[in-house]
Amino acid sequence: MSFKERVYSLLRKVPKGKVVTYGQLAKMAGKPRAARAIGVFMRINPDAPRTPCHRVVASDGSLTGYSAQGGVKKKKRMLVEEGVFFIKDKVDLAKSCLNNRYTFTS
Repeated sequence: MSFKERVYSLLRKVPKGKVVTYGQLAKMAGKPRAARAIGVFMRINPDAPRTPCHRVVASDGSLTGYSAQGGVKKKKRMLVEEGVFFIKDKVDLAKSCLNNRYTFTS
């Protein structure tokens, strides 16, 4: 499985109501210094919404981009509808980010 395929596979396991940062996803996929590559993969995601790229956020909770129609406003709306918590325009990472102990179930 390629790095990109692994990233998409892991992202599909992030549950509704939770987000993951670009850096976390890179680390989970085995390349902790590849956060920028994760951003590229999200932008070219061929399988949205099955691969929920809207659940990937910046390390400070910012919604740094969303290439689908509606942009960041749509991304925030989707996350709110899924139960993600916000403080103004940033995700409340303490409440909504996967923690390091989180394990995926098959």
